[in-house]
Amino acid sequence: MNTTTRLIAVNNKELWVEEEGSGEPLVLLSGGPAASHRIFQPYFSALSSRYRIIYYDYYGRGQSQRPSAWTDIHFAGDVDDLEGLRMALGLCKINLYGFSYGGLVAQAYALKYGANVSHLVLANTLHSPEMWQKNHENINREISNQYPEVWDSILELRKQGVRSSDPALRQLFGGVPANKLLRFYNPGLAAELLDGKWAPNLDLYFEFVGHDIDFFIGGQLGLIPDFRPLLKELEMPVLIMAGRHDRALYPRYQMEFKQYCPQAEFLLFEESGSFIHIEENGKLREILEDFLG
Repeated sequence: MNTTTRLIAVNNKELWVEEEGSGEPLVLLSGGPAASHRIFQPYFSALSSRYRIIYYDYYGRGQSQRPSAWTDIHFAGDVDDLEGLRMALGLCKINLYGFSYGGLVAQAYALKYGANVSHLVLANTLHSPEMWQKNHENINREISNQYPEVWDSILELRKQGVRSSDPALRQLFGGVPANKLLRFYNPGLAAELLDGKWAPNLDLYFEFVGHDIDFFIGGQLGLIPDFRPLLKELEMPVLIMAGRHDRALYPRYQMEFKQYCPQAEFLLFEESGSFIHIEENGKLREILEDFLG
């Protein structure tokens, strides 16, 4: 399937957009929040025989225009840029697939611009800043149990006042095969993911989430709404999916979506961690085709 790529002017910015296929638009919102759209490729290409798959990079990420300062990037701006992109592409209603951080953007967009959303899919995502905080608490607990010698070294640096963004602490966290430990049912797939596709801009990342993110959320995360009391207001069809073996965003927390968004269809993928579009791609394709119609 041929892919078209271009920069599109949106809200006085230029966003990198890739498209493949034709049919009803399916817009993919990536995670990070400092990573690019490449995390989805080639896992959604099979759907391009039925849908117009739209990948794009948020402002300042991937191949989109860079700001003069990372502090110019805001969560609210990511939400409004999605609306600007919809209009720039001349689309009426769009189907949204929000993964991880992209699920937060998707929830905010669907609540603000719900009339423009045909179907909403939330995959391996979060419902609140509180859940993001628990994500890191869970990661730290797993590391302390499985790699106690590394965790002891981390705690020694913490006693010295070292923050998450410090290179010494990054080296310790980076020395733990976190994706294998925390994110995958089949660890062998970690290499497939890490082959240049998950390459966040760390300067932007720490500015956006806070410079001590492994322990306390900060930056833009404090400005993200708690969506839990709002999700029942969503009127479009909603599909929420999570992985049974996600050991950062545990199923215990994912299943809270069933309480706060009771009108949604909820699915737990039994052979996936944080990346169902990689580990159970065939099953995901069938489910999306059925849900999107």
